[in-house]
Amino acid sequence: MSGSIPPRILIRGILETIMKASIHPDWHSDANVICACGNKFTTGSTLAEIHVEVCSKCHPFFTGKMRYVDTAGRVDKFKEREQAAQTKSGLSKKNRRAAKRKKQIEEERSRPTSLEDLKGR
Repeated sequence: MSGSIPPRILIRGILETIMKASIHPDWHSDANVICACGNKFTTGSTLAEIHVEVCSKCHPFFTGKMRYVDTAGRVDKFKEREQAAQTKSGLSKKNRRAAKRKKQIEEERSRPTSLEDLKGR
């Protein structure tokens, strides 16, 4: 038998797979689930305690009420990026491109034009 295929046995005419020992996680039949709204319930899981942000007691689909869910501060991160972009440069896209092109032209003019200029520096 191959190492990747678990062995099978015939019990009462039914072919069953034998589980390999010590490769399966521990099963907690009374795992505690704690929601951000304060609701607690138990379920079966490989984790002893689970923390969730939304459960059936507070999810808009089940409650019928609109609720704003901000996962991991995404709205705050977006507002910070937007504000940083505005304070970074108050120039329009057209003006930023023109300034970038002007800077490139100045850099090209300041470069040495010949090998003698390069050696002289």
